[in-house]
Amino acid sequence: MRVPSRDLLWLRSSRCADRACVEVATDGELIYLRDAKAPEQAVLCLTRAGWEAFRDGVRRGDFDAT
Repeated sequence: MRVPSRDLLWLRSSRCADRACVEVATDGELIYLRDAKAPEQAVLCLTRAGWEAFRDGVRRGDFDAT
């Protein structure tokens, strides 16, 4: 497991009004995701290829709960 650097720049969508969002940071080829409400909790780490596959699946609707 890779621990993200403390000096990462965490970003969240400008549409996030109440911190109930996911924050994203990059470190070279790695993409980190964390819960904005609980940034001290576990961080998900994906390779750039893994992130792109996930993002493309979201855009296709692969994860819709309907």
